[in-house]
Amino acid sequence: MTQVLSLALPFFGLIFLGFLGGKIVKLPAEGLGWLNIFIVYFALPALFFQLLSETPFEQLAQWSFVLTTTFSTYCIFSLAFLIGYLVTRGNVQESTIQALVGSYSNIGYMGPGLTLAALGPAATVPTALIFCFDNTMLFTLVPLLMALGRRDHVSGLSMALGIARRVLLHPFILATIAGVLAAYFRFEPPQAIDRILTYLSSAAAPCALFAMGVTVALRPVTRIPWELPFLAFCKLVLHPALVLVLLSFMGNFEPVWVATAVLMSALPPALNVFVLAQQYQVYVERASSSILLGTIISVFTLTTVLYLVSNDMLPTDLFP
Repeated sequence: MTQVLSLALPFFGLIFLGFLGGKIVKLPAEGLGWLNIFIVYFALPALFFQLLSETPFEQLAQWSFVLTTTFSTYCIFSLAFLIGYLVTRGNVQESTIQALVGSYSNIGYMGPGLTLAALGPAATVPTALIFCFDNTMLFTLVPLLMALGRRDHVSGLSMALGIARRVLLHPFILATIAGVLAAYFRFEPPQAIDRILTYLSSAAAPCALFAMGVTVALRPVTRIPWELPFLAFCKLVLHPALVLVLLSFMGNFEPVWVATAVLMSALPPALNVFVLAQQYQVYVERASSSILLGTIISVFTLTTVLYLVSNDMLPTDLFP
């Protein structure tokens, strides 16, 4: 248990410190702007470029793993969307944000630091693959559903171009593509560039977690959606359970890959849920409340998963 706490406490501790700082220091939310730019456009892309570029290219072609984990996220997204659709009586846009609450893990801010700390360098490739393809799928689904939920007409071409631009030009996706190409060509950046990338990578997780805490602190819980328990159950319980079952059914995966996938799916709702809610001006206050409460609940659920993983108690193949 001491080992689990030593893994979990730094992550939740940084979130708490950010939350505490946000409550004590009365600065406007706009003050986070440059920190978020640093995280999204520099630190996290550098982290993923380094992770992928240093990985043998043949290890990246694990399509059965990618399809299984991405399909699992899609299934949970669809279930959470159905719950939202019933709750909102057919509001597609609100249901889309609710689906993100129930399926979109905090794979950018918390994922790499947690999986690498818990499982070591062997978790690098599955972490990067899940991050890349889950984001690609969700960044495709959300603009599509939001466009379908609009009352005014949107042309198919305009919708397709908007989705392609959002997916292909996202800094995380660009960094992943660059990392894969570097791995394929076995490119090694000059020492000075590599050191800059190392500095940026080292800052990614601490800055992201602290910013997450500040963001939650500056957006207090004003409205708790009554559907949140169902969405939280989808995100924190059903998602990792489905990932474990489907990976076991497919079989022949390394135990560390399965453990990585379960940990990634057990993470709380991503801060990007709030960003997307704010972008579309849909479900904004309730999205903020859902992230805060989902993160609090995950202190117990994620710590449980960490305990099972750290003590080799997680059955990585349910159908041997």
